[in-house]
Amino acid sequence: MCSFRGITPGALEAAGAPISREPQEVTMGKRATAARTAFGPMVIVACEQYLPEPQRLIRDNLALRFLPPAVRLLTGACKWGFVRQALMNKAEKSAPGGWAGIACRKRYIDDKVSEAVAAGIDSVVVLGAGLDTLACRLVARADVHAYEVDLPSNIEYKQAGMRATYGRVPRGVALVPVDFETDDLGNALVKNGLRIEKATMFVWEAVTQYLTEEGVRKTLAFLSKAGAGSRMVFTYVRKDFLDGADFYGAQQIYKRFVAGRVWHFGLAPEKVRAFLSEYGWTERGQAGRSEFASRYVEPAGRHLPVFGIERCVYAEKL
Repeated sequence: MCSFRGITPGALEAAGAPISREPQEVTMGKRATAARTAFGPMVIVACEQYLPEPQRLIRDNLALRFLPPAVRLLTGACKWGFVRQALMNKAEKSAPGGWAGIACRKRYIDDKVSEAVAAGIDSVVVLGAGLDTLACRLVARADVHAYEVDLPSNIEYKQAGMRATYGRVPRGVALVPVDFETDDLGNALVKNGLRIEKATMFVWEAVTQYLTEEGVRKTLAFLSKAGAGSRMVFTYVRKDFLDGADFYGAQQIYKRFVAGRVWHFGLAPEKVRAFLSEYGWTERGQAGRSEFASRYVEPAGRHLPVFGIERCVYAEKL
């Protein structure tokens, strides 16, 4: 479930990158929007790899491999600074602060997953995996089990990409097709070998806004069964943005995703702790515009805006 996970379709199309629209997506409605825009975030991540290492907001040597050929070609041209800057400029017009925001949230998630694996957690569940390379890059290589959950169309594409890259789905990685609104998430994961009673790391990136509150609560009801010592990092869109009280300079995003009724769910930062406590989770920290700027953007010597409409939460199950 990974739209807006970065540049919107309009931004990529404006930059000349064709967006895949499979025939079955025509009938999928809003879920198609989430499925077909999974490419955007990985374009950002892949482009970041052409910068000198100290300037990169995120390090990911696999990002380019899972992009479709046409998008890979465009992204490859970003090795030239003027092309990269042109793409960034077009992306910023569509989603102000989105480039740094997406890269930084992925870096934050990488950090939390690495901490969990270092602490001995041996199962990582990525809810709404999209084209993210986290499972192959940080998890499978550490001999940890990874479960990638996403819409069936995204899982199909990811499976093909893994086979093209590795000849097979890497050992220890399970690809699990699930629609968070209608399918039984717990049953699907257990069938694929997850032991929910054990300490597990859950990643839930750029998914909650596409769900209804019922869908979010349904997922959290399953996560409430996670064993003590489990960890979770997830993102949410600010409720005041969804309500139209503050646009945070992102009117185009509001028009496309909120007025267009693609995004449904949001939270107020001060309400997150109480919301999670209903399901046995304890908030341990949040990160957004200011935290990302001071933690990642400024140390890289970059002068980039970070969007304010989205935040990351880190939580633990006691």
